[in-house]
Amino acid sequence: MNLIRKLLRSHLSIAQLTGFFVANLTGMVIVLLCVQVYADLRPLFGGEDGLMRNNYLIVTKKVSTLGMLSGRNSLFSPEELEEIRRQPFIKKAGVFDASRFKVAAGIAFQNIGFSTEMFFESVPDEYLDVQSPEWHFTPGGKTIPIILPRNYLDLYNFGFAQARNLPKMSEGVISLMRLDIRLSGEGRQGEFTGKIVGFSNRLNTILVPDDFIKWANQTYASHTKPASSRIILETNLSGDAEAERFLKANGYETDQEKLEAGKAVGMLNRITFVTGAVGMVICVLSVYILMLSIYLLLQKNSTKLENLLLIGYSVSQVSSPYRLLTWTLNMTVLLLSVAAVLYLRSLYIPWLTESWPDFKPVSVSGMLLTAAGLCLTVSLLNGFVIGCKIRKLS
Repeated sequence: MNLIRKLLRSHLSIAQLTGFFVANLTGMVIVLLCVQVYADLRPLFGGEDGLMRNNYLIVTKKVSTLGMLSGRNSLFSPEELEEIRRQPFIKKAGVFDASRFKVAAGIAFQNIGFSTEMFFESVPDEYLDVQSPEWHFTPGGKTIPIILPRNYLDLYNFGFAQARNLPKMSEGVISLMRLDIRLSGEGRQGEFTGKIVGFSNRLNTILVPDDFIKWANQTYASHTKPASSRIILETNLSGDAEAERFLKANGYETDQEKLEAGKAVGMLNRITFVTGAVGMVICVLSVYILMLSIYLLLQKNSTKLENLLLIGYSVSQVSSPYRLLTWTLNMTVLLLSVAAVLYLRSLYIPWLTESWPDFKPVSVSGMLLTAAGLCLTVSLLNGFVIGCKIRKLS
């Protein structure tokens, strides 16, 4: 074995091995850093309010003077809805069902009474961002659960209440209040109690359960259901650019800020993927450099290795120093790359914690498993190539 090691050292190219080491270390650090950054940011970007959630768009038809004069309505026909649902960038599409009867609501607070006419809308429950066990309605019941837009509460606290010198109210206080609601239409009237069960960040309308809207429209309005004038779309982030082109081509309107935010996050996803891919390419090229270096080294020593095999050395004995060299290099790269990623992580974690108080770092186990998997794969591949080459010599 000492003879084989001396033979290996006599033809070893330090420059080639250094090139492999630096390239593999660089590629490994890039790949592992991408894995760990993604793992750390996934809880922040995921979830209902995360940046990388699927995008929800409220779509209406464009209202214009020419359209009004030409008699063009703002309702979506069944054919238009079907065309929208067929688009590849849309995961699903739902319609808003609006109240077609009169709604009056009143509330008394600190000897001051409020009364106003209002309206109700509903969407399928799967589009809601508020979960409540009270979100249901049974025909014949007298309590209507209601979800308000969160900006309504902000308008009251920082606009109406401040101007009237009234106390500000939290979500918990609002939820304890009861609304006196009167429904009327088709010669019928009904008295109900409204209970606010949540506040929505996604939907800017006064929401009631879908079952209630269907029952109330049948009871207090005509039984003919018109087409909807508003629809809600759930799109993949990668499809926001396509969605924008489709909406413009068909004269539909939506919140441009949501489209721009979705495109920005989609770009962030692509940048992360490209960066990780570049790191992986560097790793592959560095592995190729190492394999080429060892192959040339074996080629230079082919005559002497053949003689060693002829005098009784086994293939495993002849190949073991070369395999040991690759394992040593790969393990060194593994340890240094993990140390580098942990150091870089210690720099950005405090910034994330300061920027997002709810941010909680995750385990580094995924990054460590990726590092171990890459190291094992590369080392086994190198060992296989070395074994194949020496077997050919035998």
